[in-house]
Amino acid sequence: MPDKLKEQGAIPVTKVQRAAKFFSTGAKVGGNYMKHYAKKMVNPSMDKEELHLNNATDIYKSLSELKGSALKVAQMMSMDKNLLPRAYQDKFTMAQYSAPPLSYPLVVKTFQKYFGKTPEQMFDTFTRSAVNAASIGQVHKATKDGKELAVKIQYPGVADSVSSDLKLVRPFALRLLNMNERELDHYMAEVEEKLLEETDYILEVQRSREISEECGHIPNLKFPKYYDEFSSERIITMDWIEGKHIKEWMDTNPTQKAKNKIGQALWDFYHHQVHNLKQVHADPHPGNFIVQEGDQLGIIDFGCVKVIPEDFYQGYFALIKKELLINEDELNQIFYDLEFISDKDTDVEKAYFKGVFKEMISLLGKPFHVEKFDFADNQFFEQIFQLGDRISNDKMFRKSRQARGSRHGLYVNRTYFGIYNLLNQLEAEVDTTKPEWLK
Repeated sequence: MPDKLKEQGAIPVTKVQRAAKFFSTGAKVGGNYMKHYAKKMVNPSMDKEELHLNNATDIYKSLSELKGSALKVAQMMSMDKNLLPRAYQDKFTMAQYSAPPLSYPLVVKTFQKYFGKTPEQMFDTFTRSAVNAASIGQVHKATKDGKELAVKIQYPGVADSVSSDLKLVRPFALRLLNMNERELDHYMAEVEEKLLEETDYILEVQRSREISEECGHIPNLKFPKYYDEFSSERIITMDWIEGKHIKEWMDTNPTQKAKNKIGQALWDFYHHQVHNLKQVHADPHPGNFIVQEGDQLGIIDFGCVKVIPEDFYQGYFALIKKELLINEDELNQIFYDLEFISDKDTDVEKAYFKGVFKEMISLLGKPFHVEKFDFADNQFFEQIFQLGDRISNDKMFRKSRQARGSRHGLYVNRTYFGIYNLLNQLEAEVDTTKPEWLK
């Protein structure tokens, strides 16, 4: 639990302080590489496991003290399990649940800035220690007039440091993600836009209400109520949702029927958002979902929402159809529109990239090609990871003179990878509903 972690009395907030932290971490990572190569000279058969573990530990420690965008990027990378060595995945996954929390005096300072009052003056009770601390903010439990409430407080300086943090995290991302610079820069603008939105708590409350109301008819889903009088640009107050995170719930050994029920609620929630609302809760990591008694799924965070443009939606899902009955001209147009190929490509490059993306989208589309899909099937995930490995190490990709894929695909792909991973953790078999035109 976060209260077992040492609390932080301050966060580096100025550009100079944050840059100094990044550079000192970079020096540690450089030192780890030097130690690794020195040991390898003595023992040529040594693998990189110890190097990865040392780097992951040093980078995570630094990012968790900085919090904000840098830690959020680490969290995103831990979800894309085929991108990182296991040591990074395991360490960065902690960003989803347990960054070191802020000390109470800093929490009080934030309340006084936005409400002119302390938490004790606003609530009947308020926990001095955070009950959960993640990348952008931490949560305290409060009560008011008999209601149990969750109060989310954004870390100081997070909103102001998004752009500069992403520039500083760039060298780590290039090395860890095995991307070329063109690809990384292509996506960074989208990441920056989403992270800035995540720091806007007024927007989050608005979107939380909108999507909760639109999805209120879906069975076995629970959404908290939000309280404007106790919320501001940097503080959100909502109903406390009692229950267990998915991993904790799975440790209670639930029945297959219960796992399928939670899995179906998750699938139906995302189906309705993607295909009907064309905007989606694009942060499906385990920390954002709580399983309640009676096998109900609570949704507790709408900070990251991706609006899906209609033209992107039509092209992307046209490729997911089981029988790709599209003539060559139409298919080429879709590949151009989705930025998988361009006029800069040679005929050989066009043929190669079309083949790769057909294979990738066909694999991601597998659950759509059947009435029911068993997400406990680890072989399916192994195929995804193997394809990811093959692509990231392929010379054609590494030497590509341009980024591949529309920036809109970044969060849509991430959303589907995230849902699939959650359903795999749940070992759920679900009815894979799809819109009529996709059947």
